Amino acid sequence: MSQAVQLDQAEIELFRDNVRKFFENEVAPHYEQWEKDEITPRAVWNKLGENGLLCVDVPEEYGGFGASFRLSAIVVEEASRMGFGGLASNISVHSDIVAPYILHLGSEEQKQTWLPKMVSGEAVGAIGMTEPGAGSDLQSMKTRADKDGDDLLINGQKTFITNGQHCDVIVLACKTDPAAGSRGMSLITVDTSLPGFARGRNLEKMGQHAADTSELFFENVRVGADQVLGGEGRGFANLMNELPRERLILALGAVAACEGMLQRTIEYVHERKAFGMSVGQFQNTRFKLADLKAQIEVNKAFCAQCSTQYDAGELTTVNASIAKLTTTELQAKVADECLQLFGGYGYMKEYPIARDYVDARIQRIYGGTSEIMKEIIARSIVGK
Repeated sequence: MSQAVQLDQAEIELFRDNVRKFFENEVAPHYEQWEKDEITPRAVWNKLGENGLLCVDVPEEYGGFGASFRLSAIVVEEASRMGFGGLASNISVHSDIVAPYILHLGSEEQKQTWLPKMVSGEAVGAIGMTEPGAGSDLQSMKTRADKDGDDLLINGQKTFITNGQHCDVIVLACKTDPAAGSRGMSLITVDTSLPGFARGRNLEKMGQHAADTSELFFENVRVGADQVLGGEGRGFANLMNELPRERLILALGAVAACEGMLQRTIEYVHERKAFGMSVGQFQNTRFKLADLKAQIEVNKAFCAQCSTQYDAGELTTVNASIAKLTTTELQAKVADECLQLFGGYGYMKEYPIARDYVDARIQRIYGGTSEIMKEIIARSIVGK
């Protein structure tokens, strides 16, 4: 695999500025409508690809920049910072979850088939793990891929699937040997144009309305055995190996969202008057903002450390879990306390802090709940 292209700080900040300008020009004027429509238009994926904002760290031989993870993370960070939580979720699943699975585990044919299309936006990626009766407990999933000659027949159902309405490829978790427990699970790349695949409804959510989230159905979907990703029966182990990046990108997005909320609140309390002075002059306001600022900076520093570890291949499951736990819990706190400083206006949809508040809630659930993060951390301290 190619070595990541190293950029200096000036080049990194130039990229960040370009990302920010793209969101200001192509997303900000339309995002409120996308929230009402409860989906981001498919054409946005093509624009993201055309502007080099998808799968940034995919090697150049597959169409990417071959940059480091930090550059890829900037796209999610800036979407989160600007309050586009749904779009940040869409992009992180595509670029920072699905693409790495295919890059790290796929055959050369799988990589050549999907990665260039994911970089360009021609193909949208989704990951199919959660089922109606299997969330964090992946071993209880029911979706099966049974051998049929040289092929596999997939039957089952997935739910809460981000990018479900638009996806062209799914990294699907299936039972290939139901009697083998965790060793009986496999990951499979599924082309959604195949017969037997069906999308269910676009699920209505409390927040992140612009992110399509779907039920997916598989009825005798026939795939070649060469579509198994990372080896038959290796699905659970491969999921565990790839989860640290998923949790890190969620953590980085959470910190950026906190920074965006704090900045918007600072601007508001300087403008808002009460009792003949700005709300920002009250000691309670100043202390609240100082407390949030301190916690954001500490979490930001730890996430930067984790990013360096990831690029060096040294990020542990425990550190990724700590980052995911603390940052997403903080995001909920920042959303709540910043909304409070807006007073009654914070409860009005016209103010972005209201959307920030509902968007933040899911962060403590997907990618591993806060409770699961605590269990992982606890096991590293006191054992099972």
